[in-house]
Amino acid sequence: MAKLGKRTRAAREASDNLKAHSVEEAVKSVKSNATAKFDETIEIAMNLGIDTRHADQQVRGVVSLPNGTGRDVRVAVFAKDAKAEEATAAGADIVGADDLMEKIQGGFMDFDRVIATPDMMAVVGRLGKVLGPRGLMPNPKVGTVTPDVTKAIKDAKGGAVQFKAEKSGVIHAGVGKASFGEKAIAENVQAFIDAVAKAKPAGAKGTYIKKIAISSTMGPGIKIDTSAPNA
Repeated sequence: MAKLGKRTRAAREASDNLKAHSVEEAVKSVKSNATAKFDETIEIAMNLGIDTRHADQQVRGVVSLPNGTGRDVRVAVFAKDAKAEEATAAGADIVGADDLMEKIQGGFMDFDRVIATPDMMAVVGRLGKVLGPRGLMPNPKVGTVTPDVTKAIKDAKGGAVQFKAEKSGVIHAGVGKASFGEKAIAENVQAFIDAVAKAKPAGAKGTYIKKIAISSTMGPGIKIDTSAPNA
């Protein structure tokens, strides 16, 4: 059999990437394309049929991935007194109140998630212009404004992933690492899709989930069949 040229192979691969696959098939393909020298992140992108200019078409939530994210999530907690002690005991990386606010205003950003007790929101609110654009502003809807700091910290470090639709109606998130087994990645992908599906807003009209694709950090996107039973 004749050996395929580079252009032919690339064309066939590109054509294959345009096909819609089951979650399992897509994961298998993405893992085979993850050939970088580092442990690539497995990312998911979902295009939703929503208009985020309308308040009743916002999509936001949090999902606990069954197999974690593979990331070491650094958590900052705004709390004081007993709640600050509880946060430290639960494994928070940094805990503070006004002092933490001033530190962040000074440029400190060595954290991936921010959690706050309700009584600290007046302080945290002053960081809106810093935390908001980075998607780090605590919010009760995703469980990051809560008196139960122990649960929030454990969720953040154990695989809880927040999601929020961008203006274009697209949601992006990391759902694992290339070093994970295919079954673990597929379970994480499915859990994420299910969570976004359940978060369908009341104002959404027509097709809600228009397109789903997964990829590794350096690999091409592989489409997932949105009409499949589990997608």
